Amino acid sequence: MRFDDLLQLFVPKDRVFFPLFVKDTQNLVTISKTLVQLVNCVDPTQRRALIKEVERLEHVGDNITHEIFNELSTNFITPFDREDIHALASSIDDIADFIHGSSKRIDLYKIVEVSPAIIKLAELIETSAQELHIAVSEFGGTRDLNKIKEACVKINSIENHADDVFNMAIANLFEQEKDAIAIIKIKEILAALETATDKCEDAANVLQTILVKNA
Repeated sequence: MRFDDLLQLFVPKDRVFFPLFVKDTQNLVTISKTLVQLVNCVDPTQRRALIKEVERLEHVGDNITHEIFNELSTNFITPFDREDIHALASSIDDIADFIHGSSKRIDLYKIVEVSPAIIKLAELIETSAQELHIAVSEFGGTRDLNKIKEACVKINSIENHADDVFNMAIANLFEQEKDAIAIIKIKEILAALETATDKCEDAANVLQTILVKNA
């Protein structure tokens, strides 16, 4: 290995990791917007196209995650703790996975009518993704701590709201739906969506941990 190549291993990688995280959260915003379009779509052909788009965007997110992990394994100097980089990348990837999982279930279970609770959870995921993108962008830009903290607080609040929506939806489902198979199908979709908001909160918690460590 040449000396110049060796030296690069010790150069701080702010210009490598932060752009990847910003790119990753921007993709998350896009996939969450697509999910909202999907659950509001009544045309079967258009819905299938949106499901395929969610799948494509999930693969885009996978590739960004792999790129982050590759950078992590080949660089000695990182902008913050290695385990936090890994945790943040993993939680962002998990959000996309659960968005993809919920859209696939809508397809596989042949759901025709989407409940208001499913639509509401999809909207909450989109809002959380937007706030996460704001927070990550601030880390890679001006590092306005107040904006980062505000975004994290909003994500935590959204997750609490999502819990309420989920619990109420499950209660209504058991009370109103008499078909056991239909209950299982809807419950799995609701659970996947609610878990996506949990993963948004996980990502926000990682960002808050980084703030504390670097205060």
